[in-house]
Amino acid sequence: MVSVSVCVRNGVHWIKGCLDALLNQTYPHIEILVVNDGSDDGAEAVLSPYHDPTGERGLPVTVHHQPPLGLSAGRQWAVEHASGDWVAITDIDVRPEQDWVANMVANIQPISEHERIVAVTGRTVFEQANDLVSRLRSVEIAAKYRARPRRTSLANGPCSMFHREALLEVGGFDPNWYHAEDMEVSLRLIEAGGIIVYARDALVKHVPETGAAHFLAKRKRDARAHLRIIRHHPKRRRQGPGFDFLGSSTMVLCLFPIWLGIILSGVPVAWGLLSGSLTVGLSIFEAWEGKVLLVSLGLLVVHEIFLWRGRLGVVNREVLRTTPQNKFIAMLGVRRLTFRWSVALWQGLFLGCIDALLGRNGHKR
Repeated sequence: MVSVSVCVRNGVHWIKGCLDALLNQTYPHIEILVVNDGSDDGAEAVLSPYHDPTGERGLPVTVHHQPPLGLSAGRQWAVEHASGDWVAITDIDVRPEQDWVANMVANIQPISEHERIVAVTGRTVFEQANDLVSRLRSVEIAAKYRARPRRTSLANGPCSMFHREALLEVGGFDPNWYHAEDMEVSLRLIEAGGIIVYARDALVKHVPETGAAHFLAKRKRDARAHLRIIRHHPKRRRQGPGFDFLGSSTMVLCLFPIWLGIILSGVPVAWGLLSGSLTVGLSIFEAWEGKVLLVSLGLLVVHEIFLWRGRLGVVNREVLRTTPQNKFIAMLGVRRLTFRWSVALWQGLFLGCIDALLGRNGHKR
């Protein structure tokens, strides 16, 4: 038996697509647990027809309504009330393929006597719309999954399944956690001697992630929560595989300091040109302002290397390749978005430091 849980808060327009996909799973031994986490957009009325705990109309579906306690609290309710040996989690803006659960169940058997599989995680495909944000997000996620090994360190929230008893043994999902509850639980399971397996064919499709404001808000939340993860699970204490799902975020984080350096090193040159103490020409490099200008130009080169090499380069080249409009405009859009992305990550880290100092949002004092 697999208990599939999904939480919703103010996502009424996604409910039907997600629940219909879950009800059409080919794996027969399923129950569905839906948690309405304090929605005020009419979700309760849309969810009511799905409530069928005894399964008279097909698969058992239990709809639970709670105040807005958060995703971790909703998932923990599902774990505590699940009937299955395994508890699968997904998101309301996700559409699992029909064989999603079946392909995860097919991977619960260990391939050696030393393996204790406690979670199976599938693959999320982000669909694309006609905007730069959705293309970048889709390509970035696809690049992350291409490099993923069988043994992994993260059971991703939209597409994973946990052994219920193993999950309860490590405390389940703590309602105090702010975001990244899937990563926190995954690392606790690995610390307890468990193994997380990646099942590539266990596929779910995510609705397009559109809009720069929405994208940047999520990246800020990621960075804020990841500070808690790194603080609670420092590298020297972690077991098993290293973080294999951070993708291009580490390189993006470096872009804001690089731009800050470019701006600061360019100020003396701009001032010299405006005041007339510097003239344009080769002689400019003989003055100290010219040497600072070389630093600025060097940082620009580093910035371009970061944009076009490594994982971030793969993402940017693919985004430009699939852009139907003017490539130059798209290049400017990529630079503007990655700069704002870097700023959002630094904002999240700052908020994470405040959380750590105050001992809130799941941080230990």
